[in-house]
Amino acid sequence: MVFKSPRVVPIKVQSLLTLLFFFILTINAAAQGVALPPAAGGTDIVREPKPLFPAAYFNAYLDAMDAADAARPYWAVTEDEANALSLSLPQESILLNSDILAFYGHPRSRNMGILGRYTKEELNEKLSALAADYRAAGGKNIKKAFYIIFGTVWPGGDIGIIQESLLREYIEYALDNDILVFIDHQIGRFTPADAMKKMLPWLKYPNVHLALDPEWRTTKPMQEIGAVSAEELNQVQQIMEDYMVENQIPGERLLVIHQFNWRMISNREKVDNSFPKVRLVHCADGFGNPQIKRASYAFNAQAANMPIKGFKLFYNFGIPGAGYDSPLLTPKEVFDLNPRPYIIMYQ
Repeated sequence: MVFKSPRVVPIKVQSLLTLLFFFILTINAAAQGVALPPAAGGTDIVREPKPLFPAAYFNAYLDAMDAADAARPYWAVTEDEANALSLSLPQESILLNSDILAFYGHPRSRNMGILGRYTKEELNEKLSALAADYRAAGGKNIKKAFYIIFGTVWPGGDIGIIQESLLREYIEYALDNDILVFIDHQIGRFTPADAMKKMLPWLKYPNVHLALDPEWRTTKPMQEIGAVSAEELNQVQQIMEDYMVENQIPGERLLVIHQFNWRMISNREKVDNSFPKVRLVHCADGFGNPQIKRASYAFNAQAANMPIKGFKLFYNFGIPGAGYDSPLLTPKEVFDLNPRPYIIMYQ
């Protein structure tokens, strides 16, 4: 409500307004069964309850609307809100003016990445410190992220899905601390479409993005490297976009695809990156010395049809048999890669 400066009102009009005010007050009091001043005979007149004055109905309506809004989950939108968001129109990419810096792993495993070695609060502090190094190297508006293994492949190709309450705990902490969350499915013996459909409901959270890791599309993890086809990647992008439109999820979301050798994405020149609501990110995976890392990235850079690149680095935690980068590339060396990566993650 906008309050305007008072104006001078003629005295006759003021008198009429005063009478009208007391008239309304009397009607409301009577309608609610309130005793009026004694009549000439000395007895109180009590009116039978009547319907409330229309203003009271309007106030009750506003109260009901406020209660309904308070009861809605934060991710739910009404039909009017969805229309106002113009969901069919392209919206600004999260990567337009930002770089993303992520810690990768599983919250319940110390051996699957840095994310499982520290508490959420400690990870946030370490991400903030590393983000300062990347800003000094030329990073722009560094967005912190948790990169969480959603589905872990087991021998035989079955998948262990992360506990829902645990994942929700990390997502909600991230929401409160301006942190993005990527959930990464290792696929196993299933199809990429099956893996995608399993993750889609988590897009109800506005900070959640998705990832698929072709390396683990296998029934023999640690023995053979899996693969996906360009046709399968186009299919999962279509599934993801259709879900976002049907469920009125605004804006775009990122979908990260990992690759470190030529087998992992077949016919990759046919991968389509034109889905308006899905921003495909092609991430160079794999560990090794700087020469190997740069060569792997250069191979990925040849896929010009996937222009948005990511880069993954591996810490040395002294785990027997686990690969790592030796030495780690510095933030400046990471940004010197061509084309410059927009998502950098540390395992």
